[in-house]
Amino acid sequence: MTFFDDLICWMADICLVGAALGCLYTAFACVRAFAFGRQRPATPANPVPVTVLLPLCGHEPDLYSRLRALCEQDYAAPVQVLCAIHDPEDPAIGAVKRVAADLPHATIEWQIDSSMHGRNLKMSNLMNVIGRARHDVFIMIDDDIVVGPHYLSHVVGELQQPNVGAVTCLYYGVSNGALWTKLSAMATNLQFLPSVIVGISMRLAQPCFGSTIAMTREIFKQIGGLASFVDYLWDDYAIGEAVRETGKRVVISSMTVGHVCTEYTGVEFFAYQLRNARTVASIDPLGYIGSIIINPFALALLAIALGAGDSGLALAGLALASRFALAQCMRRRFDLRMNSWLIPVHDLAAFAVYVTSFLGGTVTWRGQRHRIHSDGTLLHAPQ
Repeated sequence: MTFFDDLICWMADICLVGAALGCLYTAFACVRAFAFGRQRPATPANPVPVTVLLPLCGHEPDLYSRLRALCEQDYAAPVQVLCAIHDPEDPAIGAVKRVAADLPHATIEWQIDSSMHGRNLKMSNLMNVIGRARHDVFIMIDDDIVVGPHYLSHVVGELQQPNVGAVTCLYYGVSNGALWTKLSAMATNLQFLPSVIVGISMRLAQPCFGSTIAMTREIFKQIGGLASFVDYLWDDYAIGEAVRETGKRVVISSMTVGHVCTEYTGVEFFAYQLRNARTVASIDPLGYIGSIIINPFALALLAIALGAGDSGLALAGLALASRFALAQCMRRRFDLRMNSWLIPVHDLAAFAVYVTSFLGGTVTWRGQRHRIHSDGTLLHAPQ
């Protein structure tokens, strides 16, 4: 055999090992997903006034119902919903005004301010309205997050526990039924969510998510407000790190929330997934390289292409079965809807995103292209 033949065989063996490890990882993820959050009962809140800070940007499907859910919480204390808007022509304004008209007793306010404090539009939006926050508990939440009626009670209750500086929530993907939104939700439910649960259970991850960041005004002041995070791609992670530096804990809530997927085209899907992938890679480069094993089906197919033969076929079948099993676990644990026939399609698309993520350093966010500095800050990139 030539050196080239030996190299191909060696690569096939590596792919087989990776696929086998991926099957074991998937089984472990199933176990940890079922256990997640069940050991911690909901903590009743001592109801205190809350300001919900919501950055809005562009058309978000069904934004009205999500805003209304925040205004109709089963929570026995005043709630101020404060919406931050950058563009006076932003279509989100219509949904805010409609909620305000339909719920005259709710305190939902908005402010339009085009001031930019850095390259992160979301952080700039929030900085523009933070001075209007009336209450001493802040909850920052992204505009694509779906919450239930007990959301505030649950989050505030956890925030009031000893030595807790912030509370954040894991999230699952929600599709509107279109193909690319289904694949995007599947990426959240079969890649992101199990990986974070495994990372938390093994104490390898200390995340903080924009889906929810709850803290008191005192902690907010201790971390220096939002000014330090206006240029970060992963502002939520950086905020969590800053809270921990105060000596307080960032608690991952036992409650999960929904993330509405709005990627309607293949271009939007790959741009969003690539941004997520490069975000994770910039936070934990070694961990991201090791995460190749969460693609066992793609690795098994690659081994077959490299000449693995029957062993590759067997592992491909096992990998696909393990992925179906994970989908069933996630479906039951988090009451999700998923089209199982799309799992092989998703897995190949996810592996393509993983490989592509190493071939550049730019991301697209809100229509703007940025380069990611080694410290996680955003730099302008040619359009």
